[in-house]
Amino acid sequence: MKVYRLGHVPWEDSQLLYHAMARLGHEALNLLSPASPYVCVGYHQDARQEIDVEYCRQKGIPIFRREVGGGAVFLDGHQLFYQLILRRDHPLAGLDKESFYRTLLEPVVRTYADLGIPARYKPVNDVITAEGRKISGNGAAHIGESVVFVGNIILDFDYETMVRVLRVPDEKYRDKVFKSMQENLTTVRRERGTVPAEEEVVRILSGHFAEVLGPLEEETSVPAEVRELADALRPQFLSDEWTFGRSRPTRAEEREVKIAAGVHVVQRMYKTPGGLVRATLEVKDEVIRSAWITGDFFFYPEQKLVELEKALEGVPMAQVQNVIQAFYEQNRIESPGVTPAELAAIIQGNV
Repeated sequence: MKVYRLGHVPWEDSQLLYHAMARLGHEALNLLSPASPYVCVGYHQDARQEIDVEYCRQKGIPIFRREVGGGAVFLDGHQLFYQLILRRDHPLAGLDKESFYRTLLEPVVRTYADLGIPARYKPVNDVITAEGRKISGNGAAHIGESVVFVGNIILDFDYETMVRVLRVPDEKYRDKVFKSMQENLTTVRRERGTVPAEEEVVRILSGHFAEVLGPLEEETSVPAEVRELADALRPQFLSDEWTFGRSRPTRAEEREVKIAAGVHVVQRMYKTPGGLVRATLEVKDEVIRSAWITGDFFFYPEQKLVELEKALEGVPMAQVQNVIQAFYEQNRIESPGVTPAELAAIIQGNV
């Protein structure tokens, strides 16, 4: 397998390259950092709900929606990305999600140990320090005929900008988020007092991935076909249609809908072990007319979430759990930390 040690790349390439490789079935490990900062939102997130879009535009901070679940994050050159692309017939790709993460995060845990930072895997997809602070964020997805695993070594982190780009109800709430983030998310700089040379971290991380993946052949540029497809994907992934593709109707649009007796629009949110789930529903006489499910959770296969929303149309509230359970079984759905019963309870308002 090739390992592409790409250094600092244009911010778009830090996402587009692995999306292209996955579509091509090109197995590889990418190690890189973005040359400039941006905000990255999860596949199932409503970007307008999660991000202060106007602030980002004023400050020239791009927003990118990836084909990997999870939450919104501020990314910049102080983070070293690892992006592993495996074909679906690769032995590691067939593991259950916890085993998959546990196996592929072992190189990350060992890398932190070599940097003098004791760390361990925490299900479903985090690496934490001995004190319990998160020091690596990770995700996985099915893209094309591939499974991708992505994450980062957090050398340093801009807490202030991360909190500022989030959409929050008021500044008091933002202050609480900032304090919580500082208490629960740490970096190599905070743990060591210094940041090692990036080349050293890349060397250590690559070596530990080789212990899991086998020998890695080093390259410093991607193949022409990957470059061409990444460029071809650029217009789609940088379009507002894609970035805000999970956005529900605005409040103004909702007000244009006549709400008659027995008809209401409701939004329910609940923080599950697998992440925040937000369900926006139009209900008439206790029957779902439309459903919109967003959040920073993971749902595999990713594209099936839209099909689940469609499957809920016309379903009486009392039958929601049965429909969701059947959908999970028929489509072999995995949503780590979010059970079918929990999802149904959120929709029904029983949590």
